[in-house]
Amino acid sequence: MASAYNPGDGRSSSTEEMPSDQQNYSENSLSERRSSQQVENGVPSTLPAYSDTDDDDCGPRPSELYGKFTWRIDNFSQINRSELRNNSFDVGGYKWYILIYPQGCDVCNHLSLFLCVANHDKLLPGWNHFAQFTIAVINRDPKKSKYSDTLHRFWKKEHDWGWKKFMELSKLHDGFIVEDVLTIKVQVQVVREKTNRPFRSLDGQYRRELIRVYLSNVEQICRRFIDERRRKLSRFIEDKLGWSSFSGFWLAMDPSVRRHMTREKTETILKVLVKQFFIEKEVTSTLVIESLYSGFKALEYQSKNKKGIPKLTETDAQSTPMVLIDQDMFVLADDVILLLERAALDTLPHQPLPTKDDKGSQYCTKDDNSSDEFDKDSIERDDRRLTELGWKTLELFALAHIFSRTEVAYQEAMALKRQEELIREEASERAGVELKAKRSAADKKRRGKNM
Repeated sequence: MASAYNPGDGRSSSTEEMPSDQQNYSENSLSERRSSQQVENGVPSTLPAYSDTDDDDCGPRPSELYGKFTWRIDNFSQINRSELRNNSFDVGGYKWYILIYPQGCDVCNHLSLFLCVANHDKLLPGWNHFAQFTIAVINRDPKKSKYSDTLHRFWKKEHDWGWKKFMELSKLHDGFIVEDVLTIKVQVQVVREKTNRPFRSLDGQYRRELIRVYLSNVEQICRRFIDERRRKLSRFIEDKLGWSSFSGFWLAMDPSVRRHMTREKTETILKVLVKQFFIEKEVTSTLVIESLYSGFKALEYQSKNKKGIPKLTETDAQSTPMVLIDQDMFVLADDVILLLERAALDTLPHQPLPTKDDKGSQYCTKDDNSSDEFDKDSIERDDRRLTELGWKTLELFALAHIFSRTEVAYQEAMALKRQEELIREEASERAGVELKAKRSAADKKRRGKNM
């Protein structure tokens, strides 16, 4: 939806906040998880592992592609225009503006809000870029502020994106309009996706806010993938005849061939991984990729300190990686038969969500400094959980990918074996027919002599 700005009588003031260090949620759910502190200041992370400076990409860091903007619309009740836009602001090398419809865009009784690329008509042909953004209408009580998040690929025909039914107009007077001023805040994260590996795409502060809101969604996505792969492996192993056949095929394979079959280039696997989990318009995609990135880095670290690990035992099976990273290769950490059996039983442990009271403490406002230590603990806990989810998902994805090549080789070998059996059966049938024909001819010859 593209619209022009029509001048009118309304006045507005805006403040740009430059970078610091399409799922819908209910207002109550979001108010429990967000506060003015998160938007304004954030909470410093105590985890040294998280830093967008350790990325091996030489391009701009996520924090350099992130920005915030506050738009305070004065005399809101006196606005008589159908639409209103603010002055443009810069984030990630692009100019943006907020477009608001005070009486709704193609809808009645709703406030409509959109984020737009300001100079889209001057950009080079073929331009496009992803951006994850959050728009919030601020309430006098920060816990009642209305937030919406989305991920969108902006391009020529979709250079503006947002919500026609952002919120009902009747609710604006419930603490949103203060002294006839409506305050809108936007956070914009330009995303430079990499197709050959999990990528770190979010500014640290924005990442923490999204983790607090969407961690349970990331867990559902990862758990769904892990359970699906685990069930598939379980069905394969439970087929005793097929599993015995595969085991025999694997054990009979030349050791050098087995070694080649248990490794794959990291770039090959990660390219497929990103393609599967980075989904356009899915607001949790960037956070899932962040989780996979953290898991990848954790697995890299573990691999450097666990090279040459012994055979898995019952006690350390759960803590020892199934897959290691050796230079530019994913390598299975043990025999494929043992790892598949372990993977079929290795579920992702459930983590209890914080109680409502915990959320109230965890998502404190500026004026509440009593729970800073708790906040740091909760941030560390959430970051650890995000890393664990990424690690487990990446590990099983790599194992399944490497196994799929072995499975294809096994199926080809079985197909060849079946073909050879059919050829032998056909040869045997032809030999039988020929023998029968010879016997028939011999019988005829004998009968001819006896006549």
